[in-house]
Amino acid sequence: MINRLEFSINIKAKKTTIWKALWDENNYRNWAGIFAEGSHYVTDDWNQGSKVMFLGPDGNGIFSSIETHIPNKFIQFKHLGSVVKGKEQPLTDETRKWSGATENYSLYEGTDSITLVIQIDVLKEHLEFTTAKLPKALKRIKDNCREQ
Repeated sequence: MINRLEFSINIKAKKTTIWKALWDENNYRNWAGIFAEGSHYVTDDWNQGSKVMFLGPDGNGIFSSIETHIPNKFIQFKHLGSVVKGKEQPLTDETRKWSGATENYSLYEGTDSITLVIQIDVLKEHLEFTTAKLPKALKRIKDNCREQ
């Protein structure tokens, strides 16, 4: 069963700075390392309709499509299937349980800060892990905004 989680953090920085803290390759490696050290992505570009592989250091992970991308405002990933050693795998009964799940990153302007909101669909067996790790990742993203 898929569960929708939502996390947010207020950041005193420009939207462009926050977006760079999220998606610049080195910054992504930094905050995604909270989930697994050596995490990275592979994509040709960040355009709507493009494919992205989110991988661990072993080359295993998931592949997703960019459903919507409004730079410095919103991006939605639709997770499609698993990746083993850098290769997309056919759907299995296990991946069908979560294929189609989405992950959204939104920036909202406040009075004196920008709110980063992450909405993520998570299987029940990953709820505890995600709930423990994502707030730490948000703090690291915020810290990365200060360093730029």
